[in-house]
Amino acid sequence: MCCCTYILYSKLIDRYYIGYTCDVMSERLRKHNTNHNGFTGRTNDWKIVYLENYSSRSEAYARERAIKSKKSRTYIENLIANR
Repeated sequence: MCCCTYILYSKLIDRYYIGYTCDVMSERLRKHNTNHNGFTGRTNDWKIVYLENYSSRSEAYARERAIKSKKSRTYIENLIANR
């Protein structure tokens, strides 16, 4: 199973979204860009700006939690700039 941790960016609301998936990333992005009640449902201009691949769901989820635990836009932007 191939899973990934990803960061999306919306220019419209100038916000990042951190997530993980074991689905096909293009399908996951399509779901984020649909009108729904979640955080990403507010806008439909999400773009993938960062992606890390993992061999298991637990690794991808742990990385998502690690990035979110930083609570830092600067940390996220440094990840993106240094990929």
